[in-house]
Amino acid sequence: MSELAITTADAIHVATFRAALRAYLRTSEEIAQANGLTPRRHLLLLMIKGAPDGSESATITDLAQRLQLAQSTVTELVKRAIRAGLVVRETSPADARVGHLRLSKEGERCLLRVFKSHRAERDKLRLMLAELDEHE
Repeated sequence: MSELAITTADAIHVATFRAALRAYLRTSEEIAQANGLTPRRHLLLLMIKGAPDGSESATITDLAQRLQLAQSTVTELVKRAIRAGLVVRETSPADARVGHLRLSKEGERCLLRVFKSHRAERDKLRLMLAELDEHE
């Protein structure tokens, strides 16, 4: 068999992974909506709270990179989240031109509701990934 050919087993493995990932993402979107958040707003809150440095804050530039969206799109998303009372902007003490975004108390409550509702789906995806790893 040619090195360029994909085996049926490999295709099944990758297709199963992609299907599980897509199901997880779709369910995540449905859970966010059931808890009053759009999927993008849910991701925005999650990316702010889950900042890689542990600060629970992010800049527009950070969010654009992590969400893989244009900076103008993130700016509009942030403006709407601020108007909805989910996010607050704080001026950086080091550079007044930089705004750091944090979740408001309401933003924390909304994210917590989605996070709790989503626990079973995260567990299910973890199991699926572990099963897929066993077959490699």
